[in-house]
Amino acid sequence: MSTLGIVLLVLGIVATGLVSGVFFAFSGFVMQGLDRLAPADAARAMREINVTAVRAPLMLAIFGTALLLIAVATMSFFGAYPAGAWWIVGSAVVYLVGVVGVTGGANVPRNNRLASAPEADAGALGTAWREFRPGWTAWNHVRWLASAASCAALVVALLG
Repeated sequence: MSTLGIVLLVLGIVATGLVSGVFFAFSGFVMQGLDRLAPADAARAMREINVTAVRAPLMLAIFGTALLLIAVATMSFFGAYPAGAWWIVGSAVVYLVGVVGVTGGANVPRNNRLASAPEADAGALGTAWREFRPGWTAWNHVRWLASAASCAALVVALLG
């Protein structure tokens, strides 16, 4: 394995671990903290989180990691990682499906529905929160576990 290959693999490990940590934070305590608020206030807080989330730090972490994994998986097809190629390809597939796919297919649509709830109607906003929270959190668990599994697979590839 070349020095560049090792560096890219280590960057992939760090990046998938970082993304996993962000999703773990939401699954582990952020959503429970929001649940301590009145439902309408929780909805307002989550809407503000969602606005600030769609900026460079998080978008670069999620989608930059996807691009890095695609690059590393592509390199594995050309013999850059002879011992760990399938772990790397598996890592990329798990990440792309479980993080990028779930984000676009499950979490973002829920964010958009929450954002469309009427701000002035606390009852409707509270109802929107109660409908939003269980599904969003369940899919976030999938993103957390997928990014953690992707990270673990890269570690196996590096050590293999």
